[in-house]
Amino acid sequence: MPTYSHLNLLEIEDSIGDRAPGLQGRFGRKHLESRDLGVSHWRYDPGFRSPFAHRHEVQEEAYVVVAGSGRVLLDGEVVELRLFDVVRVAPEVQRAFEAGPEGMDLIAVGGPKPEGGDGQPGDVSWPDEA
Repeated sequence: MPTYSHLNLLEIEDSIGDRAPGLQGRFGRKHLESRDLGVSHWRYDPGFRSPFAHRHEVQEEAYVVVAGSGRVLLDGEVVELRLFDVVRVAPEVQRAFEAGPEGMDLIAVGGPKPEGGDGQPGDVSWPDEA
């Protein structure tokens, strides 16, 4: 393994594609050849509300708002997010995001990931949905 890596997250291919129009996700872990850190970039179009949630078995994550604003739903609790807010999320907490009127860009940082991953998709129910 090299002693350092350099990468521009915007130069990585979007991994979401047509699965969720209005959302882009770029994952840097393998490109950085990192054993212990995952770094990804998430871009949410204005007003985009995630149609899915996820949690983990063991991987703790932190999210940094680097553009725009929005909200995160954490086990049913809505937390407002603004520029440069950081949210640390324990593995077992189900999370989903919603962008504000100007959209939202997040940098997600995760710890060591078990072989094959440990993400668990889940349904999302925002409190203000009819």
